[in-house]
Amino acid sequence: MTDVLSALDAHVRAFNERDLAALLTGFTHDATWITGTTTVRGSAELADLFEGAMRGLLPTLTIDNVIASGDQAAAQLTETLTADGTEHTFAIAGFYRFRDGRIAAAKIYREGSAEI
Repeated sequence: MTDVLSALDAHVRAFNERDLAALLTGFTHDATWITGTTTVRGSAELADLFEGAMRGLLPTLTIDNVIASGDQAAAQLTETLTADGTEHTFAIAGFYRFRDGRIAAAKIYREGSAEI
């Protein structure tokens, strides 16, 4: 379970630092990420998704709490981002599956709408 928590912490840290290389290192090569109506698979699609979000929305995440068991974790997070010059804060629920200490799949729910 410690590996799962460490991997999630590393993911959030890389995300907040906008370190795309470190962020992608935390995923398996065939990882799936689902947010709202968007589904991406694999390293290239993940890079496009996160690079666009980091550049356009300037998001940051805070982990509020985590429940982990085996290779899975459920996390409540707070996301702060800027869209059209306005700062927004959202409650996020993320459900993660890990393989070999890296994220293999994630499904993210944003309170309200996942589309900005």
